[in-house]
Amino acid sequence: MALQNRVTPFGEIVSVPARGLLTGNRGLLHGPDRELTRSRWTTQAWLVCRCDWKGIRREVMTGRKWTELFFLDEATALAAGHRPCFLCRRVEAERFRAAFPGALRASEMDAVLHGERLRGREKRLYPLPEDPPQGAMAAAGGVAWLWAGRWLLWSPEGYRRADSPDPSAFDGLLTPPSTFAALSAGYAPMLHPSALTETRYDD
Repeated sequence: MALQNRVTPFGEIVSVPARGLLTGNRGLLHGPDRELTRSRWTTQAWLVCRCDWKGIRREVMTGRKWTELFFLDEATALAAGHRPCFLCRRVEAERFRAAFPGALRASEMDAVLHGERLRGREKRLYPLPEDPPQGAMAAAGGVAWLWAGRWLLWSPEGYRRADSPDPSAFDGLLTPPSTFAALSAGYAPMLHPSALTETRYDD
């Protein structure tokens, strides 16, 4: 059975076989039994990391410093409220900071994002602008949609074309406003290959 360490665009941590393209963490969330504790974060620094850094291999959810989480792609991680790691994804992190409103330090960005991603323990949604940038994600009917030139339905395995909701039917924007601004300013997140495949089809 898959460990409970896969993150959805809603920020939920679930147990599914699909691992995704990127890893990351929110601090230590598991116990010695490799099961999640009640905490869903222990730090405001919610990171998005590479899976292949310096050839380091770890047995997942056995260390006592952080819990390895996995994301379908970077758009998923950003929607959940994470940001690029300055250690293993330095180039992407600097690009993200340059596009982030105010060009803040990492700890300052973390504080801003922590205020934007949650209302109590629940995911915070925002009004959906008419012209979203590539990589923004929104919710409709309890499911997540990616904007990649058209709306694509998210799943742990990838994206697929589906009849997208009427604009008025969207519940709101999942991507935090400051991250949305960074996307609008030109930050290009890593997308799962299925997003590119699905947008190549002719209408």
